[in-house]
Amino acid sequence: MTQPLDVLVVGAGPTGLALAAQLRAYGVAFRIVDRSPDRVRESRALVVQPRTLEMLAALGAADALVARGNPAMRLRLHAPGRVAELRLFDTGLDDTAYPFLLFLSQAETERVLSDRLAAQDVTVERGTELLRLEATGPSVTCRLRHADGVRESVTARYVAGCDGAHSTVRDQSGIAFEGHAYPQTFLLADLEVDGLEPGSVHSYLTGEGMVFFFPLGSPAGWRLLAARPPDRPGTDVDLPLLQETADRGTGGQPLALRDPVWMTTFRLHNRGAARYRSGRCFLAGDAAHIHSPAGGQGMNTGIQDALNLGWKLALVLRGAAPGDLLDTYEAERAPVGRGVRALTDRAFSAATGTHPVLRFGRTRVAPRLAPLLLRPPAVRRRLFRTVSELGIHYRKSPVSTAGSPSPGGGPKAGDRLPDRPHGLHARTAAPGWHLLLTGPPRLWPEARLSPALDGRNAPLSVHRLGAAGPWQGVAHAPVRPDGHVGYVARGTDLGGLLSYLDRWAPTGRG
Repeated sequence: MTQPLDVLVVGAGPTGLALAAQLRAYGVAFRIVDRSPDRVRESRALVVQPRTLEMLAALGAADALVARGNPAMRLRLHAPGRVAELRLFDTGLDDTAYPFLLFLSQAETERVLSDRLAAQDVTVERGTELLRLEATGPSVTCRLRHADGVRESVTARYVAGCDGAHSTVRDQSGIAFEGHAYPQTFLLADLEVDGLEPGSVHSYLTGEGMVFFFPLGSPAGWRLLAARPPDRPGTDVDLPLLQETADRGTGGQPLALRDPVWMTTFRLHNRGAARYRSGRCFLAGDAAHIHSPAGGQGMNTGIQDALNLGWKLALVLRGAAPGDLLDTYEAERAPVGRGVRALTDRAFSAATGTHPVLRFGRTRVAPRLAPLLLRPPAVRRRLFRTVSELGIHYRKSPVSTAGSPSPGGGPKAGDRLPDRPHGLHARTAAPGWHLLLTGPPRLWPEARLSPALDGRNAPLSVHRLGAAGPWQGVAHAPVRPDGHVGYVARGTDLGGLLSYLDRWAPTGRG
């Protein structure tokens, strides 16, 4: 009898590709399939956030993404008779190696991840559609149809649904997709624009909504996003319509649109899966949540879903963690998904609402008030932490344990590991847990640590830190494979530390 796969990954967009890359790093036996015959060629999602770059750095993909992308640090708000320039990320940047928004076509993001997998002898099975799945005790039986019409039955211990808004995994698992559609129709295009200052995001505030130009570089210089004029419903999307929309939205600024590479019209939804798991089937990315593109959160949230799920599947499959570690995937990621949906819904409503108060605030108040509100460094720092996704934490997760209280302002259990001192992320990039120790070396003689850590199946590396910076007063902190702190304690609480590790990285296995 053929042994079942460890994981079947359904969907080879950015979410599925990121999950596959992480499973490959752990040596998990998996297959990745996608019903589309080829990867996307359009830009679609276009922002890679700093937190996503940090997490992909561990898989060797971040440098290639940065090399292809366009870092942007400025936003120019255009309103009638006024232009306000806002620095996006000029504060709160000292604990990440990626202090910028990276504008990059989704097609390029997928290319980088696909190339990374190909270099590791992973084949993405395109033109392969999941038709049906059925739970059969300790595994899931999946019926696939290949591009040539041949059907195949595959058995996997787990199935990861990374197959988008119309997810077959979600539908077959009986998970509801709850929410609503927005009434507006939007125009999207990648093209060249003459008359725009390069290197900035440009937002034109109008009574009908907002017109955005985002710097791309590839496959074209700019991405246009705008509401379709309400008096032009149902017409084909072409360059004259895009030019007319830009002329109406920019208040007469002489911009010349040309050489479109891709253009489309679309509707937006705000929906979320009622559950992220059904037995041995999991949802990630657009299969679990869809929302407006405000803030560039969607693709990044999906990739981070995948990288949260991947290491948990890997450690459970190798027997290096208890099975209930998988329950923490939804406990940690569902609140993030709900938060992103709420945040983008508020931003979208403010940007597109037609109520006179919203129109007045958008065109008259925002351009004058925004620079004043964002002047205090603390406000800009909080905005940066939110948009960049560096502020995501899992303090209420079952995998986060406070231990002995830590004095001062050090990280709490569940927080992201700061990249401070710089280079710390690079030192802890390999898959597995990492034990960070501070304080005088005499507190941690190797003779005392080594016997306690022997025999653990999960990779566990020990790193010594100075007592300065955010770790002042913190004696030990296990860092999870996704770069979040699991346990924080001070003093000589070795017993609490080892109890924590015995819970999530138990000894005596394998």
